[in-house]
Amino acid sequence: MIFTRDRSFYRSLVALAVPVALQNLITFAVSFADNLMVGALGDAAVSGVYMGGQVQTFLQMFSGGIEGAILILAAQYWGRQDTGSIKKIVSIGLHFSVLVGILVTAVCLIAPGPIISVFAKDPSVVADGADYLRVVCFSYLFFCVTQALIAAMRSVEVARIGMLVSAVSLVVNVSLNYCLIFGHFGFPAMGVKGAALATVIARMTETAVMVFYAARVDRRLCLKLRDVLSTDRTLRRDFIRYGMPIIGGNVVWSVNMMASSAILGRFPASVITAASVSNTLHSLAYVTMNGMSAALGIITGKTVGAGKYERMREYAYTVQVIFLILGFVTGGAMFLVKDAFIGLYGGITAEAVDASRQFITVLSVTFIGTCYQVPTLFGLVKSGGDVGFVFKNDTIFVFLVVLPSAIIASYLGAPAWVVFACLKCDQILKCFVAVVKINRFDWMKNLTRDNRLEQKI
Repeated sequence: MIFTRDRSFYRSLVALAVPVALQNLITFAVSFADNLMVGALGDAAVSGVYMGGQVQTFLQMFSGGIEGAILILAAQYWGRQDTGSIKKIVSIGLHFSVLVGILVTAVCLIAPGPIISVFAKDPSVVADGADYLRVVCFSYLFFCVTQALIAAMRSVEVARIGMLVSAVSLVVNVSLNYCLIFGHFGFPAMGVKGAALATVIARMTETAVMVFYAARVDRRLCLKLRDVLSTDRTLRRDFIRYGMPIIGGNVVWSVNMMASSAILGRFPASVITAASVSNTLHSLAYVTMNGMSAALGIITGKTVGAGKYERMREYAYTVQVIFLILGFVTGGAMFLVKDAFIGLYGGITAEAVDASRQFITVLSVTFIGTCYQVPTLFGLVKSGGDVGFVFKNDTIFVFLVVLPSAIIASYLGAPAWVVFACLKCDQILKCFVAVVKINRFDWMKNLTRDNRLEQKI
């Protein structure tokens, strides 16, 4: 049976995916507004903010690993309706998130210039990137706390609050961008520093809204200060045991992203601008897929945690077909809209426009693979309990295929689009691994502590 007849699965998938997808769309709109407004300042400013944003990418990947650990463990306990254990898992995740936010902020405050110079050599790009990073780093702690709390809510099937938080962030960020970048309504024209300050204030607002919701509005977990301050040694060991491969996989991917930026950073500023433009469109294309992936992860964790393995097999067959179809549709759409999308960037050079067309053409092909293997490996394999497989898979592809091929291509003098294609080749290659792994069904593992105790008895 290719498509499951369980209608509740489709209802749950849509009900959870839509708020997450809309949240991602709003988050994308914030980033896109930054890019468009900064784009009016020229290639150096766009490239500087893009390179400064690589630290946010690293933080997001690391924070995402912690969120993934919260989601996977908490969703399985939610399948058993064990909210006491979920609160402890959330508390542990918050502690790790705060630690990461503080450490990354401190490093960026101490050495913003040297950090940007790792990714780019153009002096004007390094200068703008350092100015941006020196201010935006104050947003990192707030970002980590907010994302951990959103993951906690998603794990108990409360997804709409993330959308609300992102909507508030959009209004605050775009409004302040307009005022602080260009100096409207009596504010000083701060350029890239203004974009960074707007992000900081938006992140602070997000955290305030999220904390208020978790403490005063939510009725599923009813988190209190004592819950956040408490911990549990046994569950902390579980969090580290099952969370470290998730965090490790995200860190590997963040290293890949930063190394990719460093490789492309050896090209002229027009190529870096093209990478920023094409990756922005990629982020937009990611919205629907990411929402469905997150929804699938919650459903998988809850289903496996409840011990319904046969039903999970039906779901797995269904979503593989859905994501493959989505990949072809989205990849085709990216190719068709590339010229119109690039046209939104009025301040970039002709060289950047040409490079953007080439990069987006590459993405329109590789996204077909991305749309199949990324959500199924996360939403099924990771969320189903086999947390180490994706980490090993990513590590092998990043360090043995992606980065070596891109470095060799760049040193041989290959065109920028060839190097870019090397950096994205794993998105297709991983599909062959994913289809075998998923259909073996050896990834369904109940990670809840009560379940393991029952098995021993």
